Amino acid sequence: MNKHIVITGANRGIGLEFCKQYALAGYQVTAIVRRSSDALEQLNGVNIVTDIDVSNTTDITVLQEALSGQPIDVLINNAGVFSNETLTDMDFSALERQLQVNAIAPIRVVHALQQNLSPGAKVAMITSRMGSIADNSSGAYIGYRMSKAALNAASVSLAHELKDQGVALTLLHPGFVQTEMVNYAGDISAEQAAYRLINRIEELTLESSGSFLHGNGDPLPW
Repeated sequence: MNKHIVITGANRGIGLEFCKQYALAGYQVTAIVRRSSDALEQLNGVNIVTDIDVSNTTDITVLQEALSGQPIDVLINNAGVFSNETLTDMDFSALERQLQVNAIAPIRVVHALQQNLSPGAKVAMITSRMGSIADNSSGAYIGYRMSKAALNAASVSLAHELKDQGVALTLLHPGFVQTEMVNYAGDISAEQAAYRLINRIEELTLESSGSFLHGNGDPLPW
């Protein structure tokens, strides 16, 4: 039986590239999306679960039922939102939305699908070095930084708990990626970013569980 890879936020960008590369490698791939895309639907061998907002409790229940009884070998929490808040240009609704989607939703997904994770399974949280407090040298992006720092903190706790079940978890920063989220202003393609992240997931062991890594493999400060 081919390994089963489940990816949230899979209709574009890095999520879409995860689907492409895992499907081409012969894995069983499930894409979790709010709305599908032509590019996603053109991929062969990808099961698409639509109308799932990972920040919505009802939708998470639907997702749990859709995947009931299906073992998951790799769960990639990739869905996210991004905006910029500063003291002089603040949007509290955007700040709260980022906390819901970027920090709380991945925990909802892992909680809902924990019975699908058997010993040897892996969980990857796609986070950002912008969640690093030590690495913050410019300020701004208050909501995004908060949400990723919160995700990092929660994920380390999950790593400890999942380790007892034989499940490893890693926190991965993909780099500054040329995606729609940042108006394609990045310095690395989504294809290359996904390729590097897949390698980091492949290298993940229980001994390295809870690690916070750059896509290139370098450890990042908290």
